Amino acid sequence: MTPNPDAPMASIDAALGYAFLDRTLLDLALTHTSYSHEEDGGRGNERLEFLGDAVLDLVISEILYEVHPEWNEGDLTRTRSGLVNQRSLARQARNLQLGRFVKLGRTEMQSGGCDKDSILANCFEALVGAIYLDGGLAPVEGFVRRVYGAALASDAGRHRRDAKTEFQEWAHARFRQTPRYEMVGDSAEDGDDERFAVEVSIGADVWGRGVGRSKRLAERRAAAAALEKSADEESNTDG
Repeated sequence: MTPNPDAPMASIDAALGYAFLDRTLLDLALTHTSYSHEEDGGRGNERLEFLGDAVLDLVISEILYEVHPEWNEGDLTRTRSGLVNQRSLARQARNLQLGRFVKLGRTEMQSGGCDKDSILANCFEALVGAIYLDGGLAPVEGFVRRVYGAALASDAGRHRRDAKTEFQEWAHARFRQTPRYEMVGDSAEDGDDERFAVEVSIGADVWGRGVGRSKRLAERRAAAAALEKSADEESNTDG
């Protein structure tokens, strides 16, 4: 997507579901540091991003607390983290087509900055900060509920710890050891969905094996397989 300096700013109101009273806040939220630095030596939307990060955490925490009274602190924390990480924020920004409106410096524009996760995520946070300053918490809550939709519904599932973290915690509790991941295969073929094969061991015992197009994905799948094995062992022990 290429930024369009002639894109009518009024059209973003419909995307956001919010009409700014102070349009300078909207303009600032969409101004990346690279653009501001070239134009006037300023810092662009950085301060709004800082504020928006805190406001977004608060609003999502309040919504999760409200709609999931049965969840414990860990469930709430992990789910909030999954909703406000860079990838999730960038996805929301793309859904709103913020890349059309963000103002970038020449170098960032030439390098495809309008579709970079980091820039889009920061822009989304800056918009939250701008909405808060313009209208307070109520419109921010309305905006967040609207853009996140089903992810904040009462029937949305918990975010679990990633498999590697969960298996490591189990291994520490059960054996007081840290799992070891070892690559045992590499097809050396780019684009191969099963290029890398990884085994995870505790001591001399292999607990799981996984394959994937990246080492990281293969490790996660090995950990997931190990968790299944650990659950089977716990079940057999209990029985």
